[in-house]
Amino acid sequence: MLLNPRTRFTSALLASAVSVCLVAASAPAAPLGVGDRLFPHLGNPGYDVASYDLAFSYPGTNTKPLSAVTTIDAWTTTALEQINLDFSHGTVGSVEVDGEPASFTSAGEDLVVTPRAPLPAGSWMRITVRHTSDPMSAAGRDGGWVRTDDGLAMANQADVAHLVFPCNDHPSDKAMFTIRVTAPNGYTAVANGLPTGADRVGGATTWTYRTQHPMATELAQVSIGRSTVVHRAGPHGLPVRDVVPTKDRAVLEPWLKKTPAQIEWLESKVGRYPFETYGLLMAEASTGFELETQTLSLFERGLFTEPAYPEWYVDSIMVHELSHQWFGDSVSPRTWSDLWLNEGHATWYEALYAEDKGGRKLVDRMKAAYGASDRWRASGGPPAAPKPPKPGQKIGIFRPNVYDGAALALFALREEIGRPAFERLEKAWVGLHQDGVAGTADFERLASDIAGRDLGAFFQAWLYGQKTPPMPGHPDWKPVAPTA
Repeated sequence: MLLNPRTRFTSALLASAVSVCLVAASAPAAPLGVGDRLFPHLGNPGYDVASYDLAFSYPGTNTKPLSAVTTIDAWTTTALEQINLDFSHGTVGSVEVDGEPASFTSAGEDLVVTPRAPLPAGSWMRITVRHTSDPMSAAGRDGGWVRTDDGLAMANQADVAHLVFPCNDHPSDKAMFTIRVTAPNGYTAVANGLPTGADRVGGATTWTYRTQHPMATELAQVSIGRSTVVHRAGPHGLPVRDVVPTKDRAVLEPWLKKTPAQIEWLESKVGRYPFETYGLLMAEASTGFELETQTLSLFERGLFTEPAYPEWYVDSIMVHELSHQWFGDSVSPRTWSDLWLNEGHATWYEALYAEDKGGRKLVDRMKAAYGASDRWRASGGPPAAPKPPKPGQKIGIFRPNVYDGAALALFALREEIGRPAFERLEKAWVGLHQDGVAGTADFERLASDIAGRDLGAFFQAWLYGQKTPPMPGHPDWKPVAPTA
């Protein structure tokens, strides 16, 4: 995610209740979580999701709920009498477990399902939930469905995929996705992955997409609108497809055609692009951010049509979201406290690209970040220990400490271990953890291995210290005191 220059903010999200048909359960229902420090009730223990099949039916207006069916295939990791799913802001009609009706109720933002018989550890289960998916924002909450001028898109980061569909809504549990969207003829639906068919029956068309790599729930994307899909070839024959408002295709083409060269540039830094396709979804909406949804990054159309933004700046934002396909999407954070690995790296390559192609010196940006770093740490916490989001605080966990503050830590690491070792580390990191989940401790270990020495003290100071350590090689850099 990259906060746009008008707001540089995203949403910290408040609670929203799920509307369900209350059915008596065999044990008291309670919200659960996987122990994330920043989002205690996000995700659910006891099972590992293998795949999601999401089916949405769009009614032709973005003000009314979509009818939906979510099918989850998963392995149980412990014996389960009840199954907790993250889901709120929709009405549940029925739930089945392995084809048999199951009772269900709500607890906080969880949908708690009780199958007819307990499930032993190590068993395969299929959960089918028939529900609605409401595109109108819940009171006090942002995210999930984004209403555009002509339809819908998704923005599920960090903790709102469960406003759209039932899921295990934590990046530590990645899964394969099949997404089916039925919409009236005249609309185009696009989702993560590659298309597998478009079936027209009467006045509606069902579009189907499948991912070829596992994906976190926060990265799911569905675009429904009066759109054109623009196709071109990327490096190694990579299918590149962009989704744009049909009326804006010509005016946006100068930006769209830049993507293949940007992919080539990043491949020269961190290795081959990790997914089956890529593209930009340019939405006529005001979100306050751009978002790295897997294989189809979400952008505000206005970023590309606002004449005040210089070309180098827009280019670097495009590279920021593209970088996330490696850092954050292919290698997903183990916990949300590891967000700095996503945003720090995306900001790092954004800044490198601005230097390489736009003449904006990296060292100047890093020196300015160093001056502000103590203030960022005081406000948002150290890069790897961000402060939790406060209710009603729209900046959430997406603060400067995990953007330029984290990129500053990467700059310090490059100064500490040298450019050749740092560049080996970057390629090794995405190669070792491709399609997986990794955290700060994993990055520290790999960096120490490649550097040939223990970097524990370095990382402790740079990632967890309340004050910014001295910058290696730049003893003259000093924090800048806040102005009155």
